[in-house]
Amino acid sequence: METMKAAGGAGGTAGLRERKKQQTREEISAVATTLFTERGFEQVTIADVAAAAGVAKMTVTNHFPLKEDLVFDRAEHIIRGLPDAVAERPRGESVLAAARRFHAESLAAGDPTLGHLGVAFARMVEASPALVARERQIQDAREQALAEVLVARARPEEELTARIVAAQINGVYRVLYFTARALVLAGTAPKESAALLGQAAGEAFDLLAADLSGFDPRRGP
Repeated sequence: METMKAAGGAGGTAGLRERKKQQTREEISAVATTLFTERGFEQVTIADVAAAAGVAKMTVTNHFPLKEDLVFDRAEHIIRGLPDAVAERPRGESVLAAARRFHAESLAAGDPTLGHLGVAFARMVEASPALVARERQIQDAREQALAEVLVARARPEEELTARIVAAQINGVYRVLYFTARALVLAGTAPKESAALLGQAAGEAFDLLAADLSGFDPRRGP
């Protein structure tokens, strides 16, 4: 019993430590985004962020190895969200149906990683070549992650098809992401924007349905 109690206590401490770490990460990112929005991404240094957040410079770099990730602190969610939804889809649901469902659920939940983070954020990103490049790297990384999921479950002769399917589905997500950005910059109200994005997503996935809805690799892990 004492061993179990000690283990539980250790687990609780570890959980508290992780929550504190995540809180620090979120606070640093929020401070950094505010500075970048006010002054411009290139004009703010890591030292500036550390000073404004009240932490050591090393603390910032430990949480964010790349300066760009202070802005795109949800990059891992963007990269892994779609591939994980496809990998974990229930039997009987096609790859395309899973991708369509995940986008609809994310849109309904107001997921900011779909591209509608506000006018100031959008302008900040578009004014910085470094952030524009990083944003596109994240989009490309999501395609690669999705391709890896599909290839792992496809027969060897289906590998090319799996990679093409990943590119097509990610292409829809990419276009919808930048469509959301355009709606934000145009001053479209959030509720109207969500409705327009939902309609655009439906039309885009419908265009792929005839060719991709039957693609359902289940082989492998």
